[in-house]
Amino acid sequence: MPPATRTETHVVTIPLGVSGQRLDQALAGLLPDYSRTRIKEWIDAGQVTVDGRVPRGRDKLIGGEAVRIQAVIEMDTGVAAEAIRLNVVHQDKHVLVIHKPAGLVVHPGAGNAAGTLQNALLHFDPKLAELPRAGIVHRLDKDTSGLMVVARTIKAHTALTKMIEAHEVERQYEAICVGVMTAGGTVDAPIGRHPVDRVKMSIRGDGREAVSHYRVLHRYRGHTHVRVQLETGRTHQIRVHLAHIKYPIVGDGVYGKRLSIPKGTTPKLEEQLRGFHRQALHAAQLEFDHPVTGKRISCAAPLPKDMQALLKTLAEDAKQIESQSRQPGTRKK
Repeated sequence: MPPATRTETHVVTIPLGVSGQRLDQALAGLLPDYSRTRIKEWIDAGQVTVDGRVPRGRDKLIGGEAVRIQAVIEMDTGVAAEAIRLNVVHQDKHVLVIHKPAGLVVHPGAGNAAGTLQNALLHFDPKLAELPRAGIVHRLDKDTSGLMVVARTIKAHTALTKMIEAHEVERQYEAICVGVMTAGGTVDAPIGRHPVDRVKMSIRGDGREAVSHYRVLHRYRGHTHVRVQLETGRTHQIRVHLAHIKYPIVGDGVYGKRLSIPKGTTPKLEEQLRGFHRQALHAAQLEFDHPVTGKRISCAAPLPKDMQALLKTLAEDAKQIESQSRQPGTRKK
């Protein structure tokens, strides 16, 4: 069965001011709602005519030409819609902001053919099948919880993709790390694919620029609660950067060290640390200028229950140890 499609028509007259430009360059400027890649695909598919003839993308324009685009847009029917509950923090006709729970994969892949955020989005809004990956413009790891922005229209998708590439979408995360930090700081270390283990990322001199700013929210006896703001958005960036400075995230089995239990830890905390089987990382805040209205959108998501419970137990552990050290006959360590 051929894929479902819809047709989109645009008619434009080339202004004299773009005389001498290539067709693909001129159309990218005249149709800013669409990416250059999409426009090139239309030209290559013969869905664009200039004064009635089928052109090449590199053809030069003189101005005054009549351009007609009869674009055939394929619907993504390869991913099935599934009735998976979504926590929608913000929605309008152009964008969604979703609070993703830990454990939910963002889009189908090897070993995850269904049950993903993309499946859920297609059920929530079937029109998202018209967009690449149902409008998903960035991702969170399966076991990272928190906020994600999703485009609902082609115009929003093009704009949000450009904004993310230009680092104009502000994202702040909270993490619980192993070790006690003395202060906040910045990690400026390029990230690339690990040279041996191809499912991991690593710090590499030939990697892509990666910058993370972190500050201490609270210190415990053997752990630190931090807030991290991304300047760039590389795969596993926060996990790799915090491990690089020797403060890996609790529960990170890929980049973390072997489980560390501080001496004198209360049984309750030890049980929680041993049972925390995902990285304690949460995308807590998301801010961006709306891709159509320009209005500032600011969303926040509270820490999930597992991280809240761990922080509470860390505080109780610290308080109990402090109380014991103050008892008569007990020398303060």
